[in-house]
Amino acid sequence: MGGCSSKPAPAAPPSGGGGATDGGPAKATESRNIEGDLERGRREEERKIKMLLLGAGESGKSTIFKQMRVLYGTERSDDDLRMYGVVARSNIVVATRKLCSHLRALGLEEDLDRESGENKKLEEGDHSSMTPRQAYDELMAYFVDKTGTATAQDPGGEGRKDWVGRSPRAGMAANNDAEQFLAYHEVIRILWQSKTMKKVWAKRAAVNVVDSHKEYLNDIPRIASPDYKPTAKDVIIARVKTTQVAMEKYQIEGTEFEVYDVGGQRSERRKWIDCFENVTAVIFVAAISEYDQTLHEARRSNRMVESLELFRTVCNNPAFKKTSIMLFLNKRDVFAEKIMYSDIVAQRHFSDYAGPTKDFDHGVLYFIQKFKDCLIDDEFNDSFIHVTCATDTNNMEFVLDSTRTIIMTDNLKRSGFLGAD
Repeated sequence: MGGCSSKPAPAAPPSGGGGATDGGPAKATESRNIEGDLERGRREEERKIKMLLLGAGESGKSTIFKQMRVLYGTERSDDDLRMYGVVARSNIVVATRKLCSHLRALGLEEDLDRESGENKKLEEGDHSSMTPRQAYDELMAYFVDKTGTATAQDPGGEGRKDWVGRSPRAGMAANNDAEQFLAYHEVIRILWQSKTMKKVWAKRAAVNVVDSHKEYLNDIPRIASPDYKPTAKDVIIARVKTTQVAMEKYQIEGTEFEVYDVGGQRSERRKWIDCFENVTAVIFVAAISEYDQTLHEARRSNRMVESLELFRTVCNNPAFKKTSIMLFLNKRDVFAEKIMYSDIVAQRHFSDYAGPTKDFDHGVLYFIQKFKDCLIDDEFNDSFIHVTCATDTNNMEFVLDSTRTIIMTDNLKRSGFLGAD
């Protein structure tokens, strides 16, 4: 029935003849080379560090992302700098709008009247023809109430050639604000230098003004100059809402890093899941100074509470079970300033704070423990926690170098290149 045959099998054709062949030394060498390339590629991929920057909106993720570019990447192009020049000028106008509205909400217009009256009598202070009250009225009319009918000055100036100009990359709203800045920069400067505005600034948390933009407001003449070209610090503190996933690659001491920055607002978090695959490390950024602030997108939600809940979700996510998670408690400089006039214990969500008031160290330790309490797994080494100032390049260089060492060591252990402890 034909299962096996007793006939001998036909002989194989001789090698090296005129027919096709499946083997030979050349083929074997090629195969070994391919396998070697694949193995090297696999090892390089395992050594590559894929890092995510996560956290709530305005916590400082994008600032850290930009600091990495300063420390490890290439210089900004003129096109980049023009975009950031527009953004810096726009940021000043946005901050001015918020502060003017807040001045009115706080009922400080009479304080402004008294200060303006004193300025007329005293031979000191701002000697321009405009008083702080007049500056405020003009800015309210054009920036807030939209009742103004003429501009303070031609934004282009007479024959002015502005290096920054307009930048399509910055968007229409930012470009329009930047033009308004050029028209009103002197009016903004007069109001900003008033004593009354300093009172408003101390209460800026209620309107979520970006803290670092004080540096812009203190340097208005430079930013308004036709020769203005943003510095590295200007770029670092520029506020642009992150609405897309941004990625940069760096070669640092022979290791490839892929760093991803994602939007932190609630509406942007649905995009995070696309970045979760094969993540080596997460840097979770929380602004320690925001214990008394609310979300921009949800005015009744405390920012620190939102960060704690988000940290709980990230740390206990199965996708990050074998991922190094670092915690950056950012804006330590603002926190140190704020605790002098805004008590932690006075905030409803943090009424259990038992440390002394106006004490930086006790305040920091209190919030570190709050974040540790979010963990289901108690194994969270203190070396994975940093209290940072993302706008300070020297501080970030030290912190990121330490973080990079920890992450690379963990990655080598997981890849089998180093023995586990």
